[in-house]
Amino acid sequence: MDIRAPRGVRDILPDESWKWAYVLDVTAKTMADFGYAEVHLPVFEQTELFSRGVGDTTDIVEKEMYTFLDRGGRSVTLRPEATAGMVRAALEHGLCVHGASAKLWCQGPMFRYERPQKGRYRQFCQLDAECLGLPGPVADVEIIALSAEIFRRLGLKNLEVVLNSVGCPNCRPGYRQALVDYFTSKKEGLCETCIGRLDRNPLRVLDCKLPDCGAIADAAPAVYEHLCGECTSHFEEVKAGLTRLGFVYKLDKRLVRGLDYYTRTAYEILSGDLGAQNAVCGGGRYDNLSESIGGPHLPGVGFAGGIDRIVMVMEQQGASFGERPQPAVCVVAQSEAARGASQVLTHRLRREGFAVEQDAGDSSRWARSFRAQMKSAGGSGAAWVCIIGDEELASGSVAVKNMNTGDQVVVPDAEVTRTIQTATSEV
Repeated sequence: MDIRAPRGVRDILPDESWKWAYVLDVTAKTMADFGYAEVHLPVFEQTELFSRGVGDTTDIVEKEMYTFLDRGGRSVTLRPEATAGMVRAALEHGLCVHGASAKLWCQGPMFRYERPQKGRYRQFCQLDAECLGLPGPVADVEIIALSAEIFRRLGLKNLEVVLNSVGCPNCRPGYRQALVDYFTSKKEGLCETCIGRLDRNPLRVLDCKLPDCGAIADAAPAVYEHLCGECTSHFEEVKAGLTRLGFVYKLDKRLVRGLDYYTRTAYEILSGDLGAQNAVCGGGRYDNLSESIGGPHLPGVGFAGGIDRIVMVMEQQGASFGERPQPAVCVVAQSEAARGASQVLTHRLRREGFAVEQDAGDSSRWARSFRAQMKSAGGSGAAWVCIIGDEELASGSVAVKNMNTGDQVVVPDAEVTRTIQTATSEV
């Protein structure tokens, strides 16, 4: 065929989709255990939400957003991340009025026009959790613990928590000037993008992935000497909280994340099995995001993680995805005359809670042979096969075959469910 999926996107086919379902099931259970409620956000928002919220000097806004005019002439953007939309929804629906807090999570597709590579796509599915309305370090520690617990329950190993503070509007100007002074003295070694960022947002230079810029950034002043008293105290309490919970973490003065809304805590959880693109999740605090999009002051902290990368790491580490969904029963029609009865039996067993597969052919033209149906049943993983032929049809019975032992019994149609349940309970 001539039409294929666009570059940078991919189809999640049955061999992989069941793994995604497992990850989402574990995530949903963990979120509920931590008191986070699921929400569903629009896939597109007003462009201004991201240009003002994420930051107009970020790579996301400058280079990666899918933005277009709708039929009303309004600029809208496919969401590149979920935090700004989550805060917008909380403000719009009054979830945090009168000092209330909200713990929310969502999952779904995000869109960024970037160079496709291992574990990174232009459409990607992301998990996102946000704790809104709580300014203290305990909320930061809980968010980090929540993300780590999801990965622990998924069986991930060889993970590392990397931590930093990016200060606040009170102390950041001093640090910003220290970076400008330092990077200006090294300007000849910087790439054109970093030179352009130097005056607008020098913290973005710390995040450059090019080797030459990275080597210069490694020797840049650390933020820790420039934090104000409140930010220093907050950071110390976050570190103490993580230590109290038994987390081992590493400080990284270059960790600023790719979004301008972060204040104070920034963190990532890295995998040693992903190469250069090694973050399985990242997040931090964003106490001024609400105000940047026109809302009242609303502190927040959260994280996001890509399902593509999570599944990739689980596969590489040999983690379990549970059992792949498969039918418990296959219903086989041995003759054309028995096809209607097999359809009725299939319908009844499904309504009684069994996962049932049948040959969906509805005439001799489309139906498979009895031999082909039995071969398919054998390869399906089903523990039981219910066979209806002319003799069973005439007597109102069903042949029930145990695929694990090979034993087969003929029982009245009404006794099929009890026969399977009894035999299963005896195993």
